[in-house]
Amino acid sequence: MHEVRRRPAKSDVSMDTHAGELTLKPYHRHHHDHRDLQPPTSVKASDALPLPLYLTNGLFFGIFFSVAYFLLHRWREKIRNSTPLHIITFPEIAGVVCLAASFIYLLGFFGIGVVQSFISRGSQDSWDVEEDNNVMIKKNGGGCTPAESLACTLAPVSRERVVAPTIQEPFLSGDDEEVIKGVVSGTIPSYSLESKIGDCKRAAAIRREALQRMTGRSMEGLPLEGFDYESILGQCCEMPVGFVQIPVGIAGPLLLNGTEYMVPIATTEGCLVASTNRGCKAIYASGGASSMLLKDAMTRAPVVRFGTAKRAAELKFFVEDPANFDTLSVAFNRSSRFGRLQNIKCAVAGKNLYMRFSCSTGDAMGMNMVSKGVQNVLDYLQTDFPDMDIIGISGNFCSDKKPAAVNWIEGRGKSVVCEAIIKEEVVQKVLKTNIDTLVELNMLKNLAGSAMAGALGGFNAHASNIVTAVYIATGQDPAQNVESSHCITMMEAVNDGKDLHISVTMPSIEVGTVGGGTQLASQSACLNLLGVKGASKESPGSNSRLLAAIVAGSVLAGELSLMSAIAAGQLVKSHMKYNRSSKDVSKIAS
Repeated sequence: MHEVRRRPAKSDVSMDTHAGELTLKPYHRHHHDHRDLQPPTSVKASDALPLPLYLTNGLFFGIFFSVAYFLLHRWREKIRNSTPLHIITFPEIAGVVCLAASFIYLLGFFGIGVVQSFISRGSQDSWDVEEDNNVMIKKNGGGCTPAESLACTLAPVSRERVVAPTIQEPFLSGDDEEVIKGVVSGTIPSYSLESKIGDCKRAAAIRREALQRMTGRSMEGLPLEGFDYESILGQCCEMPVGFVQIPVGIAGPLLLNGTEYMVPIATTEGCLVASTNRGCKAIYASGGASSMLLKDAMTRAPVVRFGTAKRAAELKFFVEDPANFDTLSVAFNRSSRFGRLQNIKCAVAGKNLYMRFSCSTGDAMGMNMVSKGVQNVLDYLQTDFPDMDIIGISGNFCSDKKPAAVNWIEGRGKSVVCEAIIKEEVVQKVLKTNIDTLVELNMLKNLAGSAMAGALGGFNAHASNIVTAVYIATGQDPAQNVESSHCITMMEAVNDGKDLHISVTMPSIEVGTVGGGTQLASQSACLNLLGVKGASKESPGSNSRLLAAIVAGSVLAGELSLMSAIAAGQLVKSHMKYNRSSKDVSKIAS
């Protein structure tokens, strides 16, 4: 094993140990230190003048308030003398410029720190973090501010190997050794590293090294560099130690409703992208597919309990009474600009009542939005039904991330039907089969076969394959693949048996173009490729509805191609060709 020469530690935080207490101390990075191999940090507001920080802040504070007083005094005199305000003298112009400059400086210096403090506070609140007296951030002179600590970089160093050989992380320094040991020993909670250190990437690196030492297993192969860990703080993932790479392929163009779309598919299954692409080709050659949105409503169903079944039934009648709908809507709709209550359906089970709220949610998938609205309605109902005991905001009558007949029948999220007529010559030349064989296979496999299996919403060949792959690529919740993959595929011969009509009906596609994973860089790029990135300002909700239609169109292409491969007897052959590694597994294992 080659010896690794240790570089002088240069990190944002140095460590002091005394009386068993760990203290995180800011480290000031001098501009003349040529040993720093990391690129220089970005220019900050505090670099505006070559003065000590407290003098720079005092100067700009003085400029801001003195100029503001000067301008207000001058404008008051103009109003008294009836002088037009738009007539500005040179001193007033200079005052406006100085006011703007000082405001920009103060906003740049203090604004980032305030935002970071809120993020840190929110992270601690969400996990009920206790104050750890063993670790504290010292605010002595020359240290990094919260805003500066996010931009600080760490020099490459080597580390001691404790349990098992580990990979040398280039962004960990020798001063992180005490923090790592604290995490391993339990004196420093792993979940609090981001809030206590102030650098999300460095926190992930420390947590990763501590994990390797505690488990004695290397995490080589799981990348850490090249990801924006600040973007997931408090919203996407807690206690990160890296990220998983999933290749993204492109199927298309998918011609849907007269528009072409290149569909991103994130998968590790060979043949999936190629097969979906072949289905897109067949649809395109036949004139394209069309889709219709049948329903758009996210649901949440709380469960409440009463002393008697009679009282539960009374609340059911009250909630379902059309005369009370407007009142309940007012309580529900005040939770969001986009959440609008559509209906409430109830089910009684003894003394328990399940109320299934349905509402539109704009371009968001909407689970949080509808939950807030439901809570408002429950608070309102509590006044008229004080004996109502709220058992849970979700009683599984929604039903989220579980196969359920209520979603299959009533729908959840976007209910979409997509269809296409595939020409006979396309079936023969592109899909390598014939119409009669496809129709018969669909009846015996997707319909009768699924019925024999007792399927619930699974009357299709592999809708979940496409749904999951598109969901991962576009930042959706992959777990909602359960109900979003509910699909029935229908095929029949039309035009005197010369053409094939194929359709997919999907009653519960749950997608959004804002919130959650959609804001991450990679997923946002895939949404942008489809033209549905972010919220639609012109027509709120149109982006998420279009995404649902694209999902259904992609499923249509995938169903058409896979069923054709099975009908032509090509399934095994194609998977052996495209879904088998050419590498020698025995050599890899050794």
